[in-house]
Amino acid sequence: MNSAPSESFADGIARELPYLRRYSRALTGSQKSGDAYAAATLEAMLDDPELGDRSRSPRVALFAAFHAIWTSSGAPVEATEGDSFLAAQANRHMSPLTPGTREALLLYTIEQFSYAQIGEITNCTEEEAEEMVATAQEEMAKSISGKVMVIEDEAIIAMDLETVVGQMGHRVTGVARTHKGAVQLAQQERPDMILADIQLADNSSGIDAVNDILGEFGEMPVIFITAFPERLLTGEKPEPVFLITKPYTEEQVRLAVSQAMFFASTVTLVA
Repeated sequence: MNSAPSESFADGIARELPYLRRYSRALTGSQKSGDAYAAATLEAMLDDPELGDRSRSPRVALFAAFHAIWTSSGAPVEATEGDSFLAAQANRHMSPLTPGTREALLLYTIEQFSYAQIGEITNCTEEEAEEMVATAQEEMAKSISGKVMVIEDEAIIAMDLETVVGQMGHRVTGVARTHKGAVQLAQQERPDMILADIQLADNSSGIDAVNDILGEFGEMPVIFITAFPERLLTGEKPEPVFLITKPYTEEQVRLAVSQAMFFASTVTLVA
């Protein structure tokens, strides 16, 4: 008789898992490390039913369980096999940040939790959560600046991205609307980071374009933009570390760009 509520909660957890992967990857700067923390969270919830607090929404309960695992491990971003360069860059850039603030900012901006929910997830008060987000915003504003290439076929969105990135102190090298145009633009001036849509004007793939650019020029941070993030967050193949969901907000773009600049590498994607 009690199976229906349990199944409903389990379905809710399953539905939110792609977004936990997105958050965990952004937090660690790595698909491999991020997915490992997400998997550890599910295992812990199965082993310890108290972690899956059914008095909370499945979304809050899942992220709270993740943070119990994350904090118990010391919230590390450590070098692992295949991630050593990325992790070294991350540690170097994150060392001056106030502990806990980056997590709060990601939860607030990318995952769009309220301050009260962030307090539940990170075991602090609503006021403390708001203060951590404000602190992180100030510290992230001092991030590295660089050259950013935009791959986007919708003119209005491309102009918006150019404006936001420019206001952050970065220089946009140009906008490409197709796979071929993106590769040619990168050849004209190698960017430090790429903002890329998934589906381009000629029905070509932004993922394929990025793969070709990374194959030719080497590692650089990449942020993908898509209306269907769950399709790219299955955990079954190499996937984006940094991902923005359409429709996006200016604040989400700012945070994603700052986050990506913290990490000097991203996995090459397979279409």
